[in-house]
Amino acid sequence: MSFASFEPWLYLSPAIVLLVTVLLVPLIIGIGYSFRKFSAFKSEFVGFGQYQAMLSDPLLGEALVNTAWWTIASLFFQFFLGLGLALLLDKPFAGRRVVQALVFLPWAVPSFLSGLTWAWLFNPIIGPLPHWLYALGLKAEPTNILSDPATAMWGPIIANVWFGVPFFAITLLAALKSIPSELHEAAAIDGATPWQRFVKVTLPFLAPTIAITVMLRTIWIATFADLIFVMTEGGPAGSTATMPVYIYVSAFKSLDKGYASAIAVLLLVLLILYAIVLIGIRRTLVRHV
Repeated sequence: MSFASFEPWLYLSPAIVLLVTVLLVPLIIGIGYSFRKFSAFKSEFVGFGQYQAMLSDPLLGEALVNTAWWTIASLFFQFFLGLGLALLLDKPFAGRRVVQALVFLPWAVPSFLSGLTWAWLFNPIIGPLPHWLYALGLKAEPTNILSDPATAMWGPIIANVWFGVPFFAITLLAALKSIPSELHEAAAIDGATPWQRFVKVTLPFLAPTIAITVMLRTIWIATFADLIFVMTEGGPAGSTATMPVYIYVSAFKSLDKGYASAIAVLLLVLLILYAIVLIGIRRTLVRHV
């Protein structure tokens, strides 16, 4: 092998070593853990025993439902609010740079601080939100929604929407800037309304970007436990316990790293299947643009 053919791999070697060390090795170790049963002082090989245990675990079923609800609701509001902000920021107006800086600010705030701040806001003793909801007639009394199993999930969802909207706003705004202005001008000359221009010109160009951003954000939200753990720790009564939270509880409170690893492998498989579907949809959209 000549040096010319080996040289690119030499330049890539630091990145390859880092990826293998940070991603591949922990993945292999985690999969290996899923075939073992851990207790406080020992572990034993149980084969697919941990996966069989998942079939009869009602808490896992509840965590799956919570994860789906947490992911879908967060993604829905993040995407449409982000799209609206991107369309707004794509138009020139006075103070646009200030608004743009304010829109992107939540993305720079650490998730732990975001969760802590929103937990304070929902606290009726020190926060205004319960009193505003009471004044609007949305609640019978100014209580903390995080303490009610029926409404607790809405707290982390609202915090996550505030935290994640800038991601869609930034990426969709960049995609909007890449659309040739001549297409909008030609459509306007042909008599197309603003809605028709959005559907027939803007949306087809945004579709590939939407597909990849939705896929990435879905994966991040589904594996994101910071906000939930800071705000509710999975409670009350497990009403906000998503799969990442359940993995943490199983590994560090129940001290069963094997079962936690098995749940993590299940979540990994589900997200890989989801990503394969989204990538296929994106390729279809790219061919039609």
